[in-house]
Amino acid sequence: MSIADIRKDYQLKSLSEFEVNDNPFSQFSSWWDEAVQSEIVEVNAMTLSTITKEGRPSSRIVLLKGFDSKGFVFFSNYNSSKAQQISSNSHVSLLFFWKELERQIRIDGVCSKVSAEESDAYFHSRPIGSRLGAWASPQSEKIKDREVLVQRLASVTQEFGLDVPRPPHWGGYRVVPTRIEFWQGRSNRLHDRILYEEQGLSWQISRLAP
Repeated sequence: MSIADIRKDYQLKSLSEFEVNDNPFSQFSSWWDEAVQSEIVEVNAMTLSTITKEGRPSSRIVLLKGFDSKGFVFFSNYNSSKAQQISSNSHVSLLFFWKELERQIRIDGVCSKVSAEESDAYFHSRPIGSRLGAWASPQSEKIKDREVLVQRLASVTQEFGLDVPRPPHWGGYRVVPTRIEFWQGRSNRLHDRILYEEQGLSWQISRLAP
């Protein structure tokens, strides 16, 4: 089979602009609950796209760790490539793809750091190995080999033991959306696309052609 012959006809559900919630966060919450109940593996995995200083797009998978009416939260190393890109251009995009439900959600917005208190609370909820790993990894830097990480992990484990503080270079980000698009796969590639655009204190809802 050639790559061009790989295709799937989407037939599970539909999405109407007359049936969605007036608030995109409520609509996201509804879809999120369905995704969780569907037992999707890594349901909180999302593609984060940023822009380099040269104006080039850069994407990677990160994990959603919280959402509410203020935005969508993830955590990272503040010295990483993504952090440097966010620092120079705070406009980012998020993308969820839940193939089991034939759905995707695209979120465009502005990204900024969460409070130190929020970062502390999440950091101390992480497994001990993850907390030590945040100290051990010089994220995005070039290293000679994996042994560098092994040695750094051994060093910070000896230094901190079980009492691991949050590194000053590690914490959370919140993406405050300006546009959210809900995509439901439909037959014959005539997919349903419902767009929410921020209009002051309200949201304008439109249907987009697939």
